[in-house]
Amino acid sequence: MRDWVEVRRGAYHDSVTLMRVSRALSERPGVAGAMVAMGTEVNREMVAGMGFEVPADAGPDDLIVAVRVADGAEGFDEVREALDGLLRDASRPPAGTGVLGAPPPARTTASAAARAEATVALLSVPGPHVFPEAMDALDAGLNVMIFSDNVPLSQEIALKEAAARRGLIVMGPDCGTAVIGGAGLGFANVVRPGPVGVVAASGTGAQQLMCLLDAAGVGVRHVLGVGGRDLSPEVSGRSALAALAALDADPATELIVLVSKPPAPQVADLIREAARRLDTPVVFALPMPGEDDITRAAENAVRALGRAVPEWPRWPARRARPAPAEGRALRGLFAGGTLRDEAEMIARGALGWDLETRGHRFTDFGDDAYTRGRAHPMIDPTLRLEALRAEAADPSAGVLLLDVVLGHGAEPDPAASLAPAVAAAVKERPDLAVVVSLCGTAADPQNRDRQAEALCEAGADVFASNAEAARHALSMVEGNSG
Repeated sequence: MRDWVEVRRGAYHDSVTLMRVSRALSERPGVAGAMVAMGTEVNREMVAGMGFEVPADAGPDDLIVAVRVADGAEGFDEVREALDGLLRDASRPPAGTGVLGAPPPARTTASAAARAEATVALLSVPGPHVFPEAMDALDAGLNVMIFSDNVPLSQEIALKEAAARRGLIVMGPDCGTAVIGGAGLGFANVVRPGPVGVVAASGTGAQQLMCLLDAAGVGVRHVLGVGGRDLSPEVSGRSALAALAALDADPATELIVLVSKPPAPQVADLIREAARRLDTPVVFALPMPGEDDITRAAENAVRALGRAVPEWPRWPARRARPAPAEGRALRGLFAGGTLRDEAEMIARGALGWDLETRGHRFTDFGDDAYTRGRAHPMIDPTLRLEALRAEAADPSAGVLLLDVVLGHGAEPDPAASLAPAVAAAVKERPDLAVVVSLCGTAADPQNRDRQAEALCEAGADVFASNAEAARHALSMVEGNSG
């Protein structure tokens, strides 16, 4: 094998582009491994973990190229030419721009808003640089959805206070999902229109709720994401309160559901008091002791609208069920933070609060610590696939619990990489159980049922309900029969 490592100073490309470039290089004949990424700390560790020598002076603003080719394969000149072509193609403006007679591209948020007659600005720039762009959007009279994570807390508070003074809403930071009048923004599933409005301090929590409602024949009108920190003591529900008031004022919204990561208790009390003053009924889905999980909240919402609660879709693995993994551990490998929180809360309720001391672990690969300088795991599964292989090789692991989140913006075919990894794991470890929580709808572009069939064929039990998936996984560890 021969390695080529190069650092290109100040050559910025976004993480999604670099993920696609890395994948395209890896698929070339003779290429045994490739990673093209910005030189963030996490990415440098990943490059080193692949066995490459990482230049010590590579910084987060530099592009690292690391390629390994087999002996006798094509030379590095051909790979470099392919890389340059991929990066060049990614940098080209969309077709139709710059045509003679066409208006020049807008240079500011305000000019773009005026040209489009917009009401919402979606911002996705590196978190430390989002504040001036968001302020420009608010000054232009726009509600703001901030997809970016790693935004300083003080800036989030300042932006939400500025929005309140203008009668606007800031959705985010780290707002991955929104639906405005049926139009999905960010990671959004294809759901039918209907009478439910959602306030979401959780992107994947909102998606799970939307998908379950859709499976029950109940549609969604708006989903207003507010960011995972909105119900923290510091932010104190500023955007959640504004979103509740906005949905209550919408005559077409018959029911509101609030879904969140675990909120600060005093903020949860504040939100509940505000909800009691609304004319529109509110259902809560909060992953904390004594509260309904998302599946039960969806069932409550369905009943409140006078509908029958269905059996939630599930797809059993096409192999003999392994014997209960008594004495071995449950390992949760999640892309969705709230789905991870929900599964962990269910596990603590069944197994006790000392999960970690008994080897059980739940990891959120969408956490800021894993996404700094990288695409979200719903787009780039690399880190989680590596973790799956490592956990499967650990004899103390008895059950692996994973989520797969479909919809616009997510990986176009997650089963293409996950199913082979699951199949390899259960082939090596026939005693290992794999359970998948599949969050999606029949109309999603990835084709939910096809994804489920591929994962079942690989050896996983698949559930549309994350809570049901967690309880099924728990039934196979520690002798628990729940």
